[in-house]
Amino acid sequence: MIESREEQGRDLSRLVVSRAGRLVATGDDREPYRVIGPDGVVAEPVSVFLRDLLASGKSAATLRSYAVDLLRWWRFLDAAGVEWDRASRAEARDFSCWIQLTVKQRLQTSRPRAARWSSRTPGAPNLVTGKPASGDGYAPSTVAHSETVLRRFYDFHRDAGSGPVLNPFPLDASRRGRRAHAHRNPMDEWKPERTGRYRPAVPKRIPRAIPDDWFNRVFAALGSDRDRALVAFWISTGARASELLGMRQCDILPGEQLISVVRKGSRARQQLPASADAFVWHRLYQQELLRAGVPRGRRQPAWWTLRRPYRPLTYHGAHRMFERVNASLGADWTLHDLRHSAAARMTHDPQLSLTDVQWVLGHAHLTTTEIYLTQPSGIASDGRVCAGYLMMGIPQ
Repeated sequence: MIESREEQGRDLSRLVVSRAGRLVATGDDREPYRVIGPDGVVAEPVSVFLRDLLASGKSAATLRSYAVDLLRWWRFLDAAGVEWDRASRAEARDFSCWIQLTVKQRLQTSRPRAARWSSRTPGAPNLVTGKPASGDGYAPSTVAHSETVLRRFYDFHRDAGSGPVLNPFPLDASRRGRRAHAHRNPMDEWKPERTGRYRPAVPKRIPRAIPDDWFNRVFAALGSDRDRALVAFWISTGARASELLGMRQCDILPGEQLISVVRKGSRARQQLPASADAFVWHRLYQQELLRAGVPRGRRQPAWWTLRRPYRPLTYHGAHRMFERVNASLGADWTLHDLRHSAAARMTHDPQLSLTDVQWVLGHAHLTTTEIYLTQPSGIASDGRVCAGYLMMGIPQ
């Protein structure tokens, strides 16, 4: 009896997935990103899916993260010799095994001669922050995100009639006949539910805040007024990195000591109180922009690169800036750790209630804000940063 393809599987030890293909930033708001497959041709099914996401209001950063996962899937299918619309649950299962075992593709050569496998052991913790170094394999959160993206991709093409009838990435057997949280007691906490058959369990991470003494060293290592203004806004408002970098010049209101950001999830515009020091550093940065001849106007971006040709500062540019500061101190904090630090300071401020902190951070559920209550008291709030929140119109 001949075994079916799903039962037979393939030998992953001999499967060599190359880095052929690439992600192209077009610079066009109507199609921010385009995936070029390993054959050098634009992956049109991916482009159609990304256009649908764009029409539903997803940001360019979301489109990029989805495109990266789909490019990785396209490379795997090229190595397996299977077309995207002919992929079955055998390919989905093998891909889920492969991505959990392989070395990150950015650590491999473009044309590897043999399959490389991750040691699956975390690196030594950083001596300053205590964070374990990222290993050479993909993190569970990356694997889980990839499974979600691919399941949504095939759901879209199944509904459009352009893909396989059966989704290669099915829901978990316990979820197929019912809706998630269908009979949830509103008095109980939200419990995570596995949604995909090939979705790994993602461990909960404890948010790490930057201690006050180390934050002072980080701030002293910043090399420009722009960087000082950015970090001062991040640490005082708790805004996400992408939210602050997406601001325009009209979004900064020093007279009211407020800034306006577009929230990542809801895309709603929200005003946030910031420290007086942040506006001082921003004013010094504005003088640099005037001398440099950067375009002026209320609708112009608020943050620009420091070197010619002047361009709006992107997340990757800000990330590289913070990496250089970390390298000078031997640390490995991230931009998101500034948000964690701001949240920890706010939750330990006696003038702020937990619901006030929830509103400032933009959390949908109060249980998300409660995780910062476990932070040690050594990072108590700074009066210059948090004082006056309740007097600035935060709803009770």
